[in-house]
Amino acid sequence: MLKNTFAILCILSGLVSTTYAQNNQIEFTEFDLKNGLHVILHQDNSTPIVAVAVSYHVGSKNEDPERTGFAHFFEHLLFEGSKNIKRGEFDKYITNAGGANNANTWLDRTYYYELLPSNQLELGLWLESERMLHANVDQVGVDTQREVVKEEKRQRIDNQPYGSILIEVQKRAFKKHPYRWPTIGSMEHLNAAKLEEFMKFYETFYVPENATLSIAGDIDIKQAKKLVKKYFNGIPMGGHEIPRPTVVEPEQTEEIRDLVYDNIQLPAVVQAYHMPAQGTEDYYAIHMLTTILSQGASSRLQKALVDEQQKALAVQAIPLAAEDPGLFITFGLANMGITPEDLEAAIDKEVDRMKKELISEREFQKIRNQMENDFISQNSTIAGIAESLADYHMYFGDANLINTEIERYMNVTREDIQRVAQKYLKKDNRVVLYYLPKSAQKEN
Repeated sequence: MLKNTFAILCILSGLVSTTYAQNNQIEFTEFDLKNGLHVILHQDNSTPIVAVAVSYHVGSKNEDPERTGFAHFFEHLLFEGSKNIKRGEFDKYITNAGGANNANTWLDRTYYYELLPSNQLELGLWLESERMLHANVDQVGVDTQREVVKEEKRQRIDNQPYGSILIEVQKRAFKKHPYRWPTIGSMEHLNAAKLEEFMKFYETFYVPENATLSIAGDIDIKQAKKLVKKYFNGIPMGGHEIPRPTVVEPEQTEEIRDLVYDNIQLPAVVQAYHMPAQGTEDYYAIHMLTTILSQGASSRLQKALVDEQQKALAVQAIPLAAEDPGLFITFGLANMGITPEDLEAAIDKEVDRMKKELISEREFQKIRNQMENDFISQNSTIAGIAESLADYHMYFGDANLINTEIERYMNVTREDIQRVAQKYLKKDNRVVLYYLPKSAQKEN
């Protein structure tokens, strides 16, 4: 019963707020081991839970263009076990301790974490040190996870209505930059890859100098330091040069338009504009612009297209934050009887308003409040703090942005929001896709 109780606590930890109030600083300690591993420790003894997280600075953009999907594939493969963990036993250690775990891969990084009862901190550190030092990268694991990834692709992309949007957008929006292929990668590339190639990827990227270990929760800083050194000090540096792509995507000079036929009932309109990299001044203004357009029931796109005009069943604007310049995407699902052309025109009208009209002081204050609330919510849980600390260090070399990044949002002016709308939300800077039912393809 005790284990089950702790499992529930861990799974629901996203709902457990820390003791920090809005105006309080999130305190943390950070240091480097001799092997290059960066360690960040945050102590919060309000709940008997600890998050152990390791972020590796490797995502799909670090892959060989002829071997895409490796970063995501390793997210799966590294649950196979290690020299001291039998195949299939990794998850059992965590569930038997009453914890939960998961991982995710993105364009720029791969992230692993465990949520455990705080008296199981040492277990989490041992598991992650095993993953880093001598994971099972062998033929059995590779063959097993190939099938797992294929099934994931079938479920999440191939057989999911509108599931291919990112794939279709990325391959048209990027001509040179490695963001042009999806995180899940190519099944053909994974099938063609030899075991030695997987081993080389592991030896290159899964090394301490390419990782950030972030621990947050019910810990004692002094004891946690000792445990970190016990499990990670002996891991040698990889010693390989870590590939960092330097490709700059050429500026797009004309609109790209296309049709995508999918197993859907209702048409959809997708627009993807090139936008600045995360952390830049214009990025913060674009993010706030997104909030105006589509966050919440009173956002402009929701009110105009869904509530008033009833041209869309759903509409959303999403900034794909990335280390290099990414994409600002709008997605609209057409209501019954509404053509893609009508829906696109309605979306464009709201975007044009952002360019032509300065938002009111009242609306501006509202989105400032929303941004502040989102920032606080993101960092109000043990799991959220562990992830934010790792991300801020890895992307910007400044973990203290967990306390100060909100100031960058607060420095954005109404004029900045209008300026970035004019600068980036231009037709010659975008890809437009109409998603249509396959039946329409047959008719054409």
